[in-house]
Amino acid sequence: MAGLRGIGSKRLVVGAHYGVTSFLGQRITSVVLVIWLLLVGLSLLFGPLSYDTWAALFAPLWMKIVSLIALLSLLYHAWVGLRNIWMDYVTPVWARLSLQSVTVLWLISCAVWSVQILWRV
Repeated sequence: MAGLRGIGSKRLVVGAHYGVTSFLGQRITSVVLVIWLLLVGLSLLFGPLSYDTWAALFAPLWMKIVSLIALLSLLYHAWVGLRNIWMDYVTPVWARLSLQSVTVLWLISCAVWSVQILWRV
């Protein structure tokens, strides 16, 4: 019975359900991205592939908003995936923090650049 001290109601649980939010976030953002890809793919499938077609697809405000939601989903999806890789495989704290900081800066710069491109059309 001495070996079972950590089991039962007195067991200290640290970080319980931490991964559920990330798991659900990954699944929800992947569904959003699939829907966006189907929308864009079907729109481009039935028209000529030219700059005018591409610009006309992203000209309406509703498409810009849908694309912005897809962009934010992609950035969150990438952040969760990369954060989990850094947390699982990089053991020195200084290296993990450095990689996570570079990742956040990179994702923010990608977001700013993408929004600039999206609203320029």
